[in-house]
Amino acid sequence: MSSTPGPKYKRLNIADAALLVVDLQVGLFQLVKDIEPRAYRNNILGFSAIGTYFGLPVVLTTSAETGPNGPLPKEITDAYPDAPYIKRPGEVDAWDNKDFRNAVQALGKKQLILAGITTDVCAAFLSLSLREAGYDVWVVAEACGTFDKPTADLANLRMLNAGVTITSLFGAACELMRDWRDAPGGVDVAQDWYSKWLPNYDMLVRSYRAVAPTD
Repeated sequence: MSSTPGPKYKRLNIADAALLVVDLQVGLFQLVKDIEPRAYRNNILGFSAIGTYFGLPVVLTTSAETGPNGPLPKEITDAYPDAPYIKRPGEVDAWDNKDFRNAVQALGKKQLILAGITTDVCAAFLSLSLREAGYDVWVVAEACGTFDKPTADLANLRMLNAGVTITSLFGAACELMRDWRDAPGGVDVAQDWYSKWLPNYDMLVRSYRAVAPTD
């Protein structure tokens, strides 16, 4: 067995993490063909809810919102009425917008969790810029979408090669939570998030609650 240590495991740390909701706009939603629409709607709302359930600071941004790209879903903006909401007039890469850069820098967080439409543009361009600026970046693949699977695969490979971590909705949440016994916001909060946004996990939660002690 080799004594050479492997790559260092960079874990999401809830104390140093923030959530970036990038261009998950109702118009751009129509471009997503690599994920079935009903599942994708659930994914973007579940991704956006991570900030609420795990107490993360959040920055919202859109590009050319008054054009065909449209606004963010109302469920997202209603959940974060006090979060910075940067409506970029035209910049494709959110990092090119000074107000967005200032909002992210003001968070004082090193670890940034994001998703965007499209995977190859809104998510990839920002992720690459954030890596260049020295941030650790986690992209939640299920909450990103694009024209087809090959395009998504190539975009994810490009980000991976730049040191971006590509993760799942379940993976990001579990890494933030760390321990079922001591979940951020209390175990019920964490279980409610999994129950609501991960249907495959919902029945596990129901099973647990059916037999869990009530006293």
